[in-house]
Amino acid sequence: MALAAVRDLRDVRPPATAEELEQFETDVLAGFVLARASAGLADGTIRGDVGHLEQMRSWFGRPLWEMEPPDADAYFGKVLRASPSGTRLGRSQALTTYFLFLELRHKVEIHRMTGR
Repeated sequence: MALAAVRDLRDVRPPATAEELEQFETDVLAGFVLARASAGLADGTIRGDVGHLEQMRSWFGRPLWEMEPPDADAYFGKVLRASPSGTRLGRSQALTTYFLFLELRHKVEIHRMTGR
């Protein structure tokens, strides 16, 4: 058995298209919903988390995995400044849970597709 040089496939793969990223983002959110449901959370809780995530995504204008601490500071410190503390808490908990889910389940794939 002889050794052979192995090429890194990342050099060969083309960057993900906007359409592929959009579809991946949808799939990730669906996986998040399924994971929360399989953990036994009530439908209303899952619906609330998804609603919070969709509102943050709408404000941010890009996939949430691109959000950096300054973006979160701007959102929670400026956009939600006058919102009730329960709203800020719910959104921050939904975002924290989502990022944990992304890191556990999709970290490698996000890096492969986006370099982030």
